[in-house]
Amino acid sequence: MRCFTWNTLDSNKKSENRIELKGKILASVSWICYFSLVWGNPLARIIAVANQKGGVGKTTTAVNLAACLAAADQPTLLVDCDSQANATAAIGFQKDPARKTVYHALILGEPFEKIFLKSQVDGLDVIPADKNLAGAAVELVLAESREYKLQTFLLPARQKYRFVVLDCPPALDLLTLNALVAADAVLIPIQCEYLALEGVSELLDTLMRIRRTLNPSLEIEGILLTMYDERTSLSRQVATDLRSFFGSQVFQSLIPRNVRLAEAPSFGKPIIFYDIHSKGAEGYSQLAQEVIANAEKRLGTGARSAHSGA
Repeated sequence: MRCFTWNTLDSNKKSENRIELKGKILASVSWICYFSLVWGNPLARIIAVANQKGGVGKTTTAVNLAACLAAADQPTLLVDCDSQANATAAIGFQKDPARKTVYHALILGEPFEKIFLKSQVDGLDVIPADKNLAGAAVELVLAESREYKLQTFLLPARQKYRFVVLDCPPALDLLTLNALVAADAVLIPIQCEYLALEGVSELLDTLMRIRRTLNPSLEIEGILLTMYDERTSLSRQVATDLRSFFGSQVFQSLIPRNVRLAEAPSFGKPIIFYDIHSKGAEGYSQLAQEVIANAEKRLGTGARSAHSGA
């Protein structure tokens, strides 16, 4: 398709081109999905770890879930969508101005093969981030089909991995929007405190709007209770309230408030490589098993549907 700038198109032409590109992207994904199900080659499940509230354990969850999935023989890609690049550092990569990152993918159109890195964890690759990603949120404002940049970039990854985990920034900006459009599902970490509950309704409203307009197949992977302290009645009450309201959408796994879990990023290691016997490692290992089990259930249902409709 020929590329146009916003300055050279009238509003009708811009709308037509956006609709055309959106249709081509969705058609490509649907075509690949159908043949992957029929011929037994499952596509990667893309999970965005998102919550616009900061300090609820998004990066900790993204890094450790990805590492635990890879350790369970599930080829996994971790994508750092946050300009703070905490996930990149937590998985063991030092700052490197010469390294290509998500910024180069979204703004400069660099292909997937030139950006992904092998991590210290077998079976886990990483798309890193750096401070330049903060500028991407501004530069994307005038970009053509700005909401689909990450989705297009990740198309090659869908057939290479079993899971793709997106670490989203603590804001509902264009970077988070790109992640939610590219994702199959959203995992929502919630700190076990009442103030952390306030942002959940806003996030759920945003997810509903995205499903209506940009990504109709977007699901909720689950709600994860983080920084849980079984010694306090507050944590127990918040957990009870969430389970009574959201039911089975809340993961059975609980991520405890754990010193070893907080120390691990400073050593550039996931918790299972820093202290496998810690409660934090146990919590994320259980979470990975839940995610794998849920994916297997969906894959079985999808494969039966594809064969019955053939």
